[in-house]
Amino acid sequence: MSTNPHPAEPHTGSLSSKLNWLRAGVLGANDGIVSTAGIVVGVAASATSSGPILTAGVAGLVAGAVSMALGEYVSVSTQRDTERALLVKERDELRDDPATELDELAALYEAKGLSTATARTVAEELTDHDAFAAHVDVELGIDPTDLTNPWQAALSSALSFTIGALLPLIAILLPPHAFRVPVTVAAVLAALVITGAASAALGNAPKQRAVARNVVGGGLALVITYLVGHLVGAAIA
Repeated sequence: MSTNPHPAEPHTGSLSSKLNWLRAGVLGANDGIVSTAGIVVGVAASATSSGPILTAGVAGLVAGAVSMALGEYVSVSTQRDTERALLVKERDELRDDPATELDELAALYEAKGLSTATARTVAEELTDHDAFAAHVDVELGIDPTDLTNPWQAALSSALSFTIGALLPLIAILLPPHAFRVPVTVAAVLAALVITGAASAALGNAPKQRAVARNVVGGGLALVITYLVGHLVGAAIA
């Protein structure tokens, strides 16, 4: 009988790390699309020249990418610090009171459905093999060799935000003035369909619902920013 894991099932310790930067990447692209599109559409509602639109779009792109990277770095760093603190605490507990920790590990396996005798045997064998790894796996759900990487998440988020932001920026600058907003809206909504489907696929969630939320939310953002730009432009004029 083969003991190889099914290819569709997550059995590797690096899965959480991969999902972390993939999630950051998808969210970053989505934010880049919506926020930059809102900026350029709002400016286009009151400006006929490409200069102000380009300036506002590039400024929004840079500010958004930096903000996304910083926010992701701080968030993931906090998570990593928490994981490290929990690992240190667990190592100290194993050193100071190994008997109690063994009882705790056996109780955890018993709570998962094993009989008392089997749970005790499993706990003892795993403790003999690697007590620390056994405890952090069952108690904390942490792989000490694969902690979350804040730099990876930050760079992924910044890069994906930039890529996402380039789409509405290009879409609004290339067409003639009369078609700028319609072309940008169409491009943005199409892109939001893709990012919505991607986010649903990463979380094994229903794609239609995720896509609908993404498109409706992005569409509302474009409508609101366009109206604000138009009203502000009219007031200034």
